[in-house]
Amino acid sequence: MKDIGSLDIGGNFHGSLLGMVWDAGWMVQFVLLILLIFSIVSWTIIFLKFRGYRRIQKENEAFESDYARSSKLSDLLPAAKKYPYSTTAEVFRAGYAELMKVSRPSKESSGADDMPLSSVDNVQRALSRASNTEMTKLESALGFLATTGSASPFIGLFGTVWGIMETFKSIGARGSATLAVVAPGISEALIATAAGLAAAIPAVIFYNYFLNRSKSMVQDMDNFADELLNIIERHLVRK
Repeated sequence: MKDIGSLDIGGNFHGSLLGMVWDAGWMVQFVLLILLIFSIVSWTIIFLKFRGYRRIQKENEAFESDYARSSKLSDLLPAAKKYPYSTTAEVFRAGYAELMKVSRPSKESSGADDMPLSSVDNVQRALSRASNTEMTKLESALGFLATTGSASPFIGLFGTVWGIMETFKSIGARGSATLAVVAPGISEALIATAAGLAAAIPAVIFYNYFLNRSKSMVQDMDNFADELLNIIERHLVRK
């Protein structure tokens, strides 16, 4: 009688990862293909988001520096146009454009530089719309990372369960349960679970990272909008 160490684990079984993928059943290969697509798209989003967030942060800091040195809102507009990726600058541009719209009729009717308090509501709504638009841009494509993080382990588990079913089916057909029959099928099936985790883990990590950075930028936009409204009410509004 042969011991386990002398069994031929044979036939088609390869020790390499690529060999096991090649020898896996069609369903397991299909699952691995889906997970590969999920992983490639996720890493593309991660790369683009990381580069985009870094550029936005850099321009936000530059715009806030110009804002701190500026004495008049009209002087800040040319500076804001220099930063097309800055979320804070975009909020300012939207607010300033609305401010010009509501202040022009007031000047024409009264000849004064101030404007009614009710007009500030229009500016506030413009700032809110701009902030919401920028938040949507910041969080775009993050949903795919969340989907990858939640669905990939289950997709991989499905491939593993299917591969194990095929393994037991092969055992039933052969009428034996030797290591040579069980080991290749189980190892090939488990690749799907490993692939699912490999796709899900970085997606979850970077989803949380980008979501936190997005919340921080949105908070900065809200703070800037509140400060801009205070300046408008303090210097340009009549009761």
